[in-house]
Amino acid sequence: MESRTFYYARVSSKDQNLDRQLAAFAALGAQERDIVTDKESGKDLDRSGYNALKTTMLRRGDTLVIKSLDRLSRNKGDIKKELEFFKENGIRLKVLDLPTTMIELPEGQEWVFDMVNNILIEVLASIAQQERETIKKRQAEGIAAAKEKGKHLGRPALIYPENWNEVYAAWKAGQITAKMAMEQTGLKRTSFYKLASNQ
Repeated sequence: MESRTFYYARVSSKDQNLDRQLAAFAALGAQERDIVTDKESGKDLDRSGYNALKTTMLRRGDTLVIKSLDRLSRNKGDIKKELEFFKENGIRLKVLDLPTTMIELPEGQEWVFDMVNNILIEVLASIAQQERETIKKRQAEGIAAAKEKGKHLGRPALIYPENWNEVYAAWKAGQITAKMAMEQTGLKRTSFYKLASNQ
């Protein structure tokens, strides 16, 4: 069976567009039927397009072309795992942003390609991971700063209904059921028991 070349493009969310990656593939002569896309985060590998590529489309001897290494994943461990997968399954990975992965070497000199590639892959995978950690750190700092300013993040705090004391007392004394108490206070089950546990 003749080997084929597939192209994979990914953006992190539905409102981002794939144009830049698709234009780069078109410049290489890519056919639309050979391009697979995802509009999903790179934080993990569970993406419909990418999974289809790996499970049903790519065969030994095929080539996969991506724009940059972080299109596979933002996670260093995941990138390494994917590169090992391609190696084990005889699939060649070409990365447009890594010119050394694009060159064709004479037979018997593939070790040069492997050596340079492995170094670049390790370095770039580390950078991708570092970027992710920086984003997480910034998010954590942003949350901390917002909390300091008194902004409440997450669920709003529970407020006791005006008739809480009398309804709670009646429920505690066994005069009414919890269901009746919830109806009278207008509280949901979880909220009711949460407030009751604070008494």
